[in-house]
Amino acid sequence: MSKPVVLIAEELSPATIEALGPDFEVRNVDGADRAALLPAIADVDAILIRSATKVDAEALAAAKKLKVVARAGVGLDNVDVEAATQAGVMVVNAPTSNIVSAAELAVALLLASARNVSPAHAALREGQWKRSKYSGVEVADKTVGVVGLGRIGLLVAQRLSAFGVELIAYDPFVQPARAAQLGVRMVELDELLETSDFITVHLPKNKDTLGLIGAEALAKVKPTVHIVNAARGGIVDEQALFDALSEGRVAGAGLDVYATEPCTDSPLFGLDNVVATPHLGASTDEAQEKAGVAVAKSVRQALAGELVPDAVNVQGGTIAEEVRPLIETAERLGRIASSMTPSAIAAIDFEVLGEASAHDVRVLQLSALKGVFSVLVQDPVSYVNAPVLAADRGVATTLSTEVESPEHRTLIRIKLTTTEGQCVAVAGTVTGPRDIEKLVEVDGFEIDVPISEHMAFYTYADKPGIVGVVGQILGGSGVNIAGMQVSRTKAGGEALIALTVDSVIPEDALGKIAEQIGADAVFAVDLD
Repeated sequence: MSKPVVLIAEELSPATIEALGPDFEVRNVDGADRAALLPAIADVDAILIRSATKVDAEALAAAKKLKVVARAGVGLDNVDVEAATQAGVMVVNAPTSNIVSAAELAVALLLASARNVSPAHAALREGQWKRSKYSGVEVADKTVGVVGLGRIGLLVAQRLSAFGVELIAYDPFVQPARAAQLGVRMVELDELLETSDFITVHLPKNKDTLGLIGAEALAKVKPTVHIVNAARGGIVDEQALFDALSEGRVAGAGLDVYATEPCTDSPLFGLDNVVATPHLGASTDEAQEKAGVAVAKSVRQALAGELVPDAVNVQGGTIAEEVRPLIETAERLGRIASSMTPSAIAAIDFEVLGEASAHDVRVLQLSALKGVFSVLVQDPVSYVNAPVLAADRGVATTLSTEVESPEHRTLIRIKLTTTEGQCVAVAGTVTGPRDIEKLVEVDGFEIDVPISEHMAFYTYADKPGIVGVVGQILGGSGVNIAGMQVSRTKAGGEALIALTVDSVIPEDALGKIAEQIGADAVFAVDLD
């Protein structure tokens, strides 16, 4: 079989190619050259880009086999995510690869603006000693307003706190109590504009943030304010900023991004009180290597049909840290439930209770679907095609969450309903510092057993001697019991034995146990 083709459209670190490994045919093209890009993308499975390559509807239409667009960086301004989604193409990025580099550059621009580093340097190179002209201001004891307290904004705030500043921030999606723990006071945008001595912007670019710092906003700031934008061009209106700087209504600015890039001709570049860089936020050796390696791994995962945590347009996309330990648990619960289902499945109801319910848990449902169908179909089941398999088979799926979980920090429950109206339900959780996976419920029976590669379940009428029979038969078959738990509705009522064993239980041993204990149902689950 031919290898999947990966197209490298921009210069990436050697570590990126190394991270891809030998399983792909790697080709190269100048992604900024449109005439070269469109034919080159026609028969590739994945394309790796940075910021210069535009993957728009035209490029996607030309890419008949494309499965993945991988952006080695954070921003996706140059990728038409909506068109990619409609075309069934996964879009991935490296959301944390350059956050340290971007934060450090923002701090550098702020300090350079405060101390007139750029014009003083230029003057000295021209042989002019203008020490008095380029006197600056201290950052200490000033108020710094952070517009957008996301990952980069937070890093900037943490670094600037060492300068002895008062930190305020505007971000409608951050709770004041959380910000207070970080030493930041949340305020409305108007207050931030009116009181800040330095303003640094760290927002994504979208319809709500485009032109946010424009003429109206700049009319509210102090004339001594310095404004830094190392986020995305267009959030700060460049013409309005030029006017405010020229008229003395803003003291200085540090810019790394522009509305149109590359930008080499801007009236802002002619002002002494502007320090400007050509979008260098991610331009460190460390950031480029981290970004390239991250998206290379994502491409490998995507083309293998696995879950891609950094996918931006696949159900379950970005994963919260509180959710991540539950992904494998959800898949294993799906496989356990599916192994216990006696006939075709009509509906799959997925429920998350407790702490994780505060986050986007669609990825857990996706993982559970993968587990369910891994047992039912022979073809490979992936995080990408599991929802398709459900839809194609007419299986109804639901997802519900509940904040309260009486006995566990987070509980995952999967209920399968068959076409004949029978129901199978299992629930599990993770516990302890090592996130030990536990099965805590099977069809209404409360248990507490670690999820193991090899498990078996028997339901029967409660009576003495059952445990001994099970142990004797398994021992005679050379199967070692790792754990066993019995749960019952009442003495003499319905009972369940849950077994974890070290190896697969032979079919004849399963049948012998069922016969001798008079089991109503027997289920063996192998998760390896």
